[in-house]
Amino acid sequence: ISTWYLRLGVVVLPLLILLAALGFHLGYPELRGFNFRGGIYMRNSLIALWLALSFYTAAFIAEIVRGGILAISKGQTEAAAALGLRPNRIMSLVILPQALRVIIPPLISQYLNLTKNSSLAIAVGYMDITGTLGGITMGQTGRELECVLLMMLFYLAISLVISTAMNWYDARVRLVER
Repeated sequence: ISTWYLRLGVVVLPLLILLAALGFHLGYPELRGFNFRGGIYMRNSLIALWLALSFYTAAFIAEIVRGGILAISKGQTEAAAALGLRPNRIMSLVILPQALRVIIPPLISQYLNLTKNSSLAIAVGYMDITGTLGGITMGQTGRELECVLLMMLFYLAISLVISTAMNWYDARVRLVER
């Protein structure tokens, strides 16, 4: 029984309800006066950050997945082929479930690195939490200690949420030894 659409609905539906409650809407840009108004505007710095972090992180994750797949013994593939499974079924039913046990621990570290690397957004001119709280707020209030502590708490909270979610998933796919 296929339940992918139910899982997708559990993730996407609350997000759409939240966006609708907050008044988000998609609009077409219209030419008014000498410039466009409306629509969604994405700054070039955001696009640069998005692409750079995506390619950088994708390369590491691809290498983690490749290493996890290669960690599985060739005999597993041969045994599944001897049973008459097709290559795509061998990958989804035999190799990937075993490889996930090898892939998930370094993947946790890579996701945590991604959140920390996002603070490099200031280098391309995108004002993330480091730029706003660490730069603007600290400069205007003069309260360095409080601003740095807030930044630390923010990154700690994000890191703990990611780590908890990934460790929960790791515990679900881990082999239960008897």
